[in-house]
Amino acid sequence: MTAPNNRERILSRLIDDEMKESFINYSMSVIVSRALPDVRDGLKPVHRRVLYAMNELGLVPGRPHKKSATVVGDVLGKYHPHGDSSVYDALVRMVQDFSLRYPLVDGQGNFGSVEGDPAAAYRYTEARLTPVAMEALADIDKNTVDFAPNFDDRLQEPKVLPSAIPNLIVNGSSGIAVGMATNIPPHNMREVVSAIVEMIDNPDMTAMDLRRHVKGPDFPTGGYIYGREGIRDYQETGRGRIIMRARAVIEEKESTNKSQIVITEIPYQVNSANLLLQIRDQVRESRLQGISDLRNESDRDGMRIVIELKRDAIPRVVLNQLYKHTQMQTSFGVIMLALVPDTVTGQLVPKVMALREILQHFITHRHTVIVRRTQFDLDKALEREHILEGLKIAVDNIDEVIKLIRKAEDTPQASAQLQRRFKLSERQAEAILNMRLAKLTGLEIEKLDAELKEVQAQIADLRDILASRPRRMSILKEELERVAAKHGDDRRTEITSDQGEFSIEDLIAEEDMVITVSHSGYIKRTSVTTYKKQRRGGRGLNGQGLKDEDFVEHLFIGSTHDYIMFFTDDGRCFWLKVHEIPVAGRASKGKPVINLINVTADTKVSAMVPVREFTATQSLLFVTKRGTVKKTALTLYSNPRNTGIKAIKIEEGDELIDVQITTGTNDIVLATRHGLSIRFHEQDVREMGRDTTGVKGIELRDDDRVIGMVVIKRDATLLVVTEKGMGKCSEISEYRVQRRGGKGIFTLKVTPKTGDAVSIKEVLPDDELMLITKQGVVIRMPVKGIRVSGRNTQGVKLVNLDERDLVQDVARVVPEDDEPGIDEGIEEPAGVAPEGDDTEE
Repeated sequence: MTAPNNRERILSRLIDDEMKESFINYSMSVIVSRALPDVRDGLKPVHRRVLYAMNELGLVPGRPHKKSATVVGDVLGKYHPHGDSSVYDALVRMVQDFSLRYPLVDGQGNFGSVEGDPAAAYRYTEARLTPVAMEALADIDKNTVDFAPNFDDRLQEPKVLPSAIPNLIVNGSSGIAVGMATNIPPHNMREVVSAIVEMIDNPDMTAMDLRRHVKGPDFPTGGYIYGREGIRDYQETGRGRIIMRARAVIEEKESTNKSQIVITEIPYQVNSANLLLQIRDQVRESRLQGISDLRNESDRDGMRIVIELKRDAIPRVVLNQLYKHTQMQTSFGVIMLALVPDTVTGQLVPKVMALREILQHFITHRHTVIVRRTQFDLDKALEREHILEGLKIAVDNIDEVIKLIRKAEDTPQASAQLQRRFKLSERQAEAILNMRLAKLTGLEIEKLDAELKEVQAQIADLRDILASRPRRMSILKEELERVAAKHGDDRRTEITSDQGEFSIEDLIAEEDMVITVSHSGYIKRTSVTTYKKQRRGGRGLNGQGLKDEDFVEHLFIGSTHDYIMFFTDDGRCFWLKVHEIPVAGRASKGKPVINLINVTADTKVSAMVPVREFTATQSLLFVTKRGTVKKTALTLYSNPRNTGIKAIKIEEGDELIDVQITTGTNDIVLATRHGLSIRFHEQDVREMGRDTTGVKGIELRDDDRVIGMVVIKRDATLLVVTEKGMGKCSEISEYRVQRRGGKGIFTLKVTPKTGDAVSIKEVLPDDELMLITKQGVVIRMPVKGIRVSGRNTQGVKLVNLDERDLVQDVARVVPEDDEPGIDEGIEEPAGVAPEGDDTEE
């Protein structure tokens, strides 16, 4: 016997061809059989096998839990030829309510936590299916889906589940295959079902129509989603980037006069224990300032991470730093990739799909399930009708049937004779032979007739369903709406901003604030409602607790959602949001400006301007104490650096005193300390760059200087206030328009009684004034108590001052509807001229 020639069995092949084919086979195996979910039921093979095995074991709601080891062993032995860890990990994830929006497995024992604690071994935990999982398995025994042989051809397993819930979208999925990955966020069931119902009624609905129903992802851990651009992207293209943020609130501790930040919800898939370590490390490395303590107070009632702040910390600033430097803000990269059955071959192929296409595949799948279920029920009903018709024949001829059976030698002969005599089928004859004598009573005969009629009516209904697509789609909608009503819940994740980037304003109520800056550089904000309105001539309230040598230099009214642009005396520009300025009581001195913006201790803030948006249609108008004016586009100041940007070039000996926003069509009024003013058109000042000096606005004497600027934007009056508490209003029409650079005209008669002018404002009768003195006294009064008089007059007493006190600044306040009325009980102070007796010259 000759030895076989081994060379004859070897097939020569290029190694690159072998590698290519082998790698493609491996890749497709990973893609189809392991890593990617099916678009129809939203499950990977391991999850599908776990749910099916648990259903076969009878681990359904209402029955006792069983050891997870039982489930793992059953899945491994029957359906999943891989390691036990892959099966148990899949089981654990389906239990975790912080991983799945609607968990599919009800666990008993330690299945891990959001803090990153691992689940206990499967010999310690127990599991059963949830009601939501039963919806995914409903009607699986009615030939609704195809089955395939298991790995050893002993058993059959489903290729896909009937899935009465849109599981892929409501629970999401993530997985890494070979050369591709999927990352689908979870959504709210009520929103998704509402969208599907709308798609059934309106097949031509657009992605925009779809967004009216599906607002965006709904993560099981709650939190915030900032920006709708990423939502729009993934819903229209299948890819997008979602910005997630933790839900945090600032709590004030009255006992210690400190603040603390409390985190109650964190972004999806963020480990809370790692988040705490990250915050701790950032504090140690000095990237996070103002944090004194950090602790985790979470319990079974919910998450509560407490971050205690130092006494001088600004809570909003610290919160912004936390969002910037830690996983309190993170992103979710959406890739809507799933396996889709090919319309020709039926093979599963991976595909990136928009939301509408995924929902359409689900509708198609459910329609197929309804058709197959209805056909299954029809076949069963037809079979039952066939049996009942045979039984009815036997009952109607019972005497002859009994006689025939008694004469037969055995059962096969009796069956054959029944079939031949009454033209019955073998199944009918068998049913007659197995019929109990109790069925021959009158009541049972009536029941037999009623059942036959009921089955025949059912058959007619089932045939009608199979013949009518609208009827099937109506059933699909009804079943979805029932599922949503039974298992749906409210949205947990809040979508808070229309912008691509998040904004802290979404957490802050909008309200007007009084912003004050003292001469030595202390800043604070206080609610406008803190100051009670009084009649003119009142004594006022202490508005700021200051040192003897300090005094308030600037007072401003702005919304918490505004930007505050700070212009320093050396011509630089900085900006903050109003809510980033520390809140302080009426008698508090506030915080140093140098703690908020990057300036030296000897820098003074000359002007503050509130800005909601940096639009191209607006400009900034600058004025210096020596009468120089300059106009620059507002958009040039929209992105200042930490060290500030150059706003205006200041000549030696000059100083910036005011900056205001203009629209290009306004008239400008400049007022001086000696009571002079000039009005000119804004067009007389051409637009310049940031690093320029400007042009002459008014010709000044050597001992005079500009005290303020008014940009006329409405039909109002001009209010002039002096340092000794006198003030008066004059019509704007009394100020004739001149060319810029002139010496101006009188706006106030300056006398030793009045002192020099300190402020000029544009006011309306319904406006209110906020006056503040160098000693920090604040008084709030209505403008309507000040008589309108000519330009060359002294005016009336507005406030009683101490002998050494002087008015420092004035702001205009627009009162809110719910503000308290003027206190009618306040008496006119001595030395104040009563209303109607204003002194004029």
